[in-house]
Amino acid sequence: MHIQIAAVGKLKEKYLVMGIAEYAKRLGPYVKLTLTEVPDEKAPETMSPAEEAIVREREGERLLAQLKPDAHVVALALEGELWSSEDLADQLDKLATYGRSHVAFVIGGSTGLAPAVLKRAQQKLSFGRMTLPHQLMRLVLVEQVYRAVKINRGEPYHK
Repeated sequence: MHIQIAAVGKLKEKYLVMGIAEYAKRLGPYVKLTLTEVPDEKAPETMSPAEEAIVREREGERLLAQLKPDAHVVALALEGELWSSEDLADQLDKLATYGRSHVAFVIGGSTGLAPAVLKRAQQKLSFGRMTLPHQLMRLVLVEQVYRAVKINRGEPYHK
């Protein structure tokens, strides 16, 4: 299975880079993992709703350009479904079973995801009602993908 994590912005924090690298290494024997970063749109701290929409649209275009046509897209969004680790494992297992071997998780920037990205997604996933920094979300997501793989293989890790 090919898992792609497409996200807005470049990771700068060393602890996040190191954490993601550790889980990517652990995932190596099980899945092909691709981490795709697209540039975030330069924007002032305070924006009008119209300016925020423009930022989302531009970042969304960059994200969509990185997604293969055959990818099963899961958008991370506050309004998405709440899944447990077991639910994620089950979703990945079903996708693999039914020939959807390329799964792309999409993480927006600080203003969220563009409507076009949400429309492209087959599923929307929420990690809860709390807002998390989009950089931290990458680490949380890659850890959960690793956990899901271990659950599906019946191997120790998930507790």
